[in-house]
Amino acid sequence: MSEAVSALAGSSAHGFVDVTEAGLVGMVTIRGDYGNTEFRDKVATLLGLNVPDQRQMTTGGTDKLLWMSPDELLLVCPHGEADARVGALSAGLSGVHHLAVNVSDARAAFCVKGTASGVREALAKLSPADLRASVLPVGEVRRTRLAQVPAAIWLESEDRAMVVCFRSVAGYVFDLLTQASKPGSEPRYF
Repeated sequence: MSEAVSALAGSSAHGFVDVTEAGLVGMVTIRGDYGNTEFRDKVATLLGLNVPDQRQMTTGGTDKLLWMSPDELLLVCPHGEADARVGALSAGLSGVHHLAVNVSDARAAFCVKGTASGVREALAKLSPADLRASVLPVGEVRRTRLAQVPAAIWLESEDRAMVVCFRSVAGYVFDLLTQASKPGSEPRYF
């Protein structure tokens, strides 16, 4: 069996914010009827995390559970634990309409770190989403586009954002983020 490698081997770039490929990150897509109390309760029990409300995330230990759509959650966990999480979810949700899939190797994750205004400005150059702090506070998830590709963005703190995209466009997204963070190109909007 081959060894898992991240999309860009931890590539990084430094500008008015730092952009770093986050390496191997476990990601499990959990789909089901979000309005079904049994589904929500079992997911919460199995993961030890509250199921987040719309566009929110919950955290516990090394795990994050993100709301992605009315029928989709994303569990972010250590890469080596993703398969076991899928197994536990599939067994625990038996009899409840659901889908749990390890998508870790189909995704790439990036950390954008710098000043609070710098992080928002670099991302705002690429996304049509409103990234003002009053609209996208820390801990809220936004599915959007970065230029021509879909992505998810959330702020883990005022000075650190995470970006997740498809692995197939990881190089493109890294180049976009690098270009958007060139020193001297700050729009100074935020």
